[in-house]
Amino acid sequence: MKKQILALSLGLMTIGAFAQKDELKAAEKALKKDDFKTAKEIILTLEGTEATMDAKYKAQYYFVKGQAYGKSDVTKAAEAYNNLFAYEKEIGKSKYTKDAQPKLNDLIKFVSTNAIKLYNDDKDYKNAAENFYLTYKLSPADTSFLFNAAVSASLAKEYDASLAYYKELQTVGYTGITTEYFAVNKETGVEEDLDSKSNRDAMVKFGNYINPTEKSSESKQGEIIKNISYILINQGKTDEAIVAIKEARKSNPKDLNLLLNEAQLYIKLEQMDKFGVLMQEAVELDPTNPTLFYNLGVVNANEKKTEEAIKYYKKAIELKPDYGDAYMNLAITILSGEQAIVTEMNQNLSNIKKYDELEIKQKDLYRKALPYLEKADEIKRTEETVKSLLNIYDILRMNEKADVLRPIYKKMREQ
Repeated sequence: MKKQILALSLGLMTIGAFAQKDELKAAEKALKKDDFKTAKEIILTLEGTEATMDAKYKAQYYFVKGQAYGKSDVTKAAEAYNNLFAYEKEIGKSKYTKDAQPKLNDLIKFVSTNAIKLYNDDKDYKNAAENFYLTYKLSPADTSFLFNAAVSASLAKEYDASLAYYKELQTVGYTGITTEYFAVNKETGVEEDLDSKSNRDAMVKFGNYINPTEKSSESKQGEIIKNISYILINQGKTDEAIVAIKEARKSNPKDLNLLLNEAQLYIKLEQMDKFGVLMQEAVELDPTNPTLFYNLGVVNANEKKTEEAIKYYKKAIELKPDYGDAYMNLAITILSGEQAIVTEMNQNLSNIKKYDELEIKQKDLYRKALPYLEKADEIKRTEETVKSLLNIYDILRMNEKADVLRPIYKKMREQ
């Protein structure tokens, strides 16, 4: 009886193998006719036997399955192709791998192109995030797609998904650092990013460019930490946000980007005292950065530390002579002393001598601020710079300059 059962079982297995062979042939015929519906229906009947499938048909099955699902179900198609690669590597044969790899590459390109379109053209950030993440899962080596998924999900306000993607980036050790290939355009004398080494080298070879160089882009790890913190803040998890960025800074205490991201976090939390402390630390790390001194000027001005603010704005201007915002803020900070003078003037309306002394002091303040305000207007004219200048010119009776600006101001207001 046992022999009969064994013989019967072997018979069924043989029939099953033949059935698999016939079904796979039928699926291949359907694919040749672009009849993907029939091919998928056939593959669906074979999926239940995948674990026990005859070894000699397994690679063929994965190859056909990948083609059958194709772009209609990219996830299943990619899974089939990856199973094929793993299986043929295991058995030491590569009958189908060579043909399958370009098909998988086409799927990756299809999904990534769709993701880019959804992001750039449709502004559909939610679906863009899903497609960027799918591209990453199809090609895990391309971690930039995971970063794109995190950014897109955040823009879609899908904060849980975005946070998960950012944390996965941390897990895989993503830095975002890439090599950029530069050369100087012989015609313009300007150094340009030529995208790739091969393109850069070709341009140099043709004689259009000279002085080829290579540079590494900045790490995105600081940006990842910052974005994680911002998401946590938006979720009301302020304490977790602070912990996240402080933990990152422990491992890289001299990383200026991380420090600035922590500082921005305190701006968002309206904790300007802590922002100021970090700005002091930042200028020690980067003493030639005008923006850092400008920020210190803002912090001190907000805290009514006028002399300190003036000092920092002047340092920012020293480092960057065309820093329009620094000139404007410097003028505003100088003029902030006017309020105390006006208050005292109002208290001495009957004391003509004292009032006149205060009026002279007020005009001296305007004269002190005027050069900085004029420089701010020269660098970048705005309605605010013109209005402020007109006010000072009128007070100081600088009529010729006021007459030049008055029609300009009127026209700006009408626009």
